[in-house]
Amino acid sequence: MSLLQRSRSLLLASAVAGVVVASGFALVGTAEAATTLGASAAQTGRYYGAAIAAGRLGDGTYTGILNREFNSVTPENEMKWDATEPSQGRFTYTNGDRILNQGIAMGAKVRGHALLWHQQEPGWAQSMSGSALRSAMINHVTQVATHYKGKIYAWDVVNEAFADGGSGARRDSNLQRTGNDWIEAAFRAARAADPAAKLCYNDYNTDGVNAKSTGIYNMVRDFKSRGVPIDCVGFQSHLGTSIAGDYQANLQRFADLGVDVQITELDVAQGGNQANIYATVTRACLAVARCTGITVWGIRDSDSWRTGENPLLFDNSGNKKAAYTSVLNALNAGGTSSPSPSISTPPSPSTSTSPQPGGGCTATVSLNSWTGGFVASVKVTAGAALNGWTVTVALPSGSTVTSTWSATNSGTTGSVGFRNVSYNGQVAAGGSTEFGFQGTGAGPTATPVCTAG
Repeated sequence: MSLLQRSRSLLLASAVAGVVVASGFALVGTAEAATTLGASAAQTGRYYGAAIAAGRLGDGTYTGILNREFNSVTPENEMKWDATEPSQGRFTYTNGDRILNQGIAMGAKVRGHALLWHQQEPGWAQSMSGSALRSAMINHVTQVATHYKGKIYAWDVVNEAFADGGSGARRDSNLQRTGNDWIEAAFRAARAADPAAKLCYNDYNTDGVNAKSTGIYNMVRDFKSRGVPIDCVGFQSHLGTSIAGDYQANLQRFADLGVDVQITELDVAQGGNQANIYATVTRACLAVARCTGITVWGIRDSDSWRTGENPLLFDNSGNKKAAYTSVLNALNAGGTSSPSPSISTPPSPSTSTSPQPGGGCTATVSLNSWTGGFVASVKVTAGAALNGWTVTVALPSGSTVTSTWSATNSGTTGSVGFRNVSYNGQVAAGGSTEFGFQGTGAGPTATPVCTAG
């Protein structure tokens, strides 16, 4: 969310009316658990977080509430494309790192927001299209996710890619025009860059069962059926003065697909029903086992992008509002326990070949390709236990490797060798590891050759 989105508030209100921290949560004593949002949420294995701005971290009232109440943080703008890569190939992480370090200092989870979004693209990307944009997009995902590797609990990999209205279709954008597989390509690149992070799709006006949420549901179902690495779906929940009657049922249908659900940008227009709506959202999350947490979009009303709507849990002076009390009471009432917050990596979408009994290793490759470029994910499977491996990949004529992760490569064209790095050379018998590379031209079609040692 940003100042660019302020004009959207009336639409949202009317539509509604119709890093990784130890894989767990910091638990505290009973007295504190009864009186703070984060600690109360942690009693059921969830987080209660806030979106924060680096520029406000010098405000004592702001940081005081943040440190006391929340066990998760999300950057408002500091990890978006325009902030992290203002010039092509030149990355800056100063303010994103400030958010990360704030989260680390609090012992909080950090949600990354957002790797790709059609808004807040840097100017140089706005003017690009086709294969050049696709290559830049994948490189951006790879570089940013690699910078924060192992430190981010969950990434909003793609943000707001579906259109409003009754079509349930994708939103037209320069990203969408690179090819309908662009979201899939982004998720695969993010998984290759940071295998530990939960990978989420995030959108708004999806709070009930409607055409837009169903379009996203169909995409997630397709991704799960084909092994595309998606772990969670974010529901922004910028709410007006009412809430969809099937809010909880909508969360549950996504959870039933085998993904976590998260409330990612919650705020509610102030009115006679604000406290009740906040409580309803909280109870809905607690009732869905795979709802892993809630994030409010800001701390005090004065910090909100929804000027004049006073949509948050603390007033301009930092005092708790009735909505705060309703949320705390709902959290303390408890609910279903969420899944273990430890992070697991879904299996590779590759179709693996069986290693020879007692043999060395085999390798399989899966591709995300577009005109002029590709991303390849390679799965190495051990026969006998491995203490190092090399994979040789034959590239078609005219193709070139441009970047590699979780391996080192010798050569960039023709027959390219990839060798393990320090942390993935030892593979137990029957086990597997993965690496990936990006390139220009056409991707490899022949089966890679794996050699032990």
